[in-house]
Amino acid sequence: MRVGMLTREYPPEIYGGAGVHVTELTRFMREITEVDVHCMGAPRDMEGVYVHGVDPALEDANPAIKTLSTGLRMAQAADNVDVVHSHTWYAGLGGHLAGKLHGIPHVATAHSLEPHRPWKREQLAGGYEVSSWSEKNAMEYADAVIAVSARMKDSILEAYPRIEPDRVHVVLNGIDTTLWQPRPTFEENENSVLTELGVDPDRPIVAFVGRITRQKGVEHLVKAAAHFDEGVQLVLCAGAPDTPEIAARTTALVEDLQSQRDGIFWVQNMLERDRIQEILTAADTFVCPSIYEPLGIVNLEAMACGTAVVASDVGGIPEVVVDGETGTLVHYDENDEEAFERDIAEQVNAMVADKQRAQKFGVAGRERAVNEFSWATIAQQTVDIYKSLR
Repeated sequence: MRVGMLTREYPPEIYGGAGVHVTELTRFMREITEVDVHCMGAPRDMEGVYVHGVDPALEDANPAIKTLSTGLRMAQAADNVDVVHSHTWYAGLGGHLAGKLHGIPHVATAHSLEPHRPWKREQLAGGYEVSSWSEKNAMEYADAVIAVSARMKDSILEAYPRIEPDRVHVVLNGIDTTLWQPRPTFEENENSVLTELGVDPDRPIVAFVGRITRQKGVEHLVKAAAHFDEGVQLVLCAGAPDTPEIAARTTALVEDLQSQRDGIFWVQNMLERDRIQEILTAADTFVCPSIYEPLGIVNLEAMACGTAVVASDVGGIPEVVVDGETGTLVHYDENDEEAFERDIAEQVNAMVADKQRAQKFGVAGRERAVNEFSWATIAQQTVDIYKSLR
């Protein structure tokens, strides 16, 4: 069986969890079946990877329209596969049309849902209506839909009631714990990013890794950090802002915070994986303040590095972070965001104040990542879904 994997992101161009998911799923799936990747962006010199660009006549069009033009090219190119698998609305049209054009099953993975991200209007303007249509079309007409968490399945059925529940399969995101594991820090690492930044190894460290978008709650974290106990440091690995407006707001918040206290380190460029792992390993706790998160691979990455987590209780996060065992969950209420920020600060302070508890959570988190989130298992579950459609 040959699979056509359709995606916006693929190495080296990865900026979010969906890209990580596709990369690892493809890597492990290739051990049991043939996989072609159809992606977007710059040319790649990789076997079995095909890049599709925007129609030149649409270079000045709305970003959503430009994206749909790549989907047409993907659909035309995926003419030699037995099943096509699309990821996110970016590739959804390509997957839908490939299925119809070539008479093959189309599987769509929902990493997030446009109806639950209305703030994207800030980024796409009228294109948000286009992306919403593309996702709805792909989800409703797919032969099978994969949800990355049980909570995500509920969300899919709520957003798109035309979908029969038995067409939605739960296959969790995963983590390769041979790649994601504790790494040497500070003096033990001659290329230590923490030393370069000036982080003090003798003071508590809180870490965040993620894009600057409403979804990831970066602004809430920066506001919460103003209430961290004295001496607590924050390493904020946050870049790729969705809009100039959110970039400006984040900059103002971080600069104001830095004027109030020391130990605030903002890394805006994308770091290599080993440097991210060093930061996660050194952190006394990792914070995930997302206001929307279908699963949250970044929490798995922190857990795999042996780090306790303080996270919001939204979406599929409770299926990853076990409250009181691998970390602490904080309730998010959109009607009282100040309380959310105060609670983040309170739980962070409690975590860094009890190093023995944080270390215990970190050990349990790594064990959970190793035992429950294997990409090999996820790849096999996905192939089994393909086979059920033939």
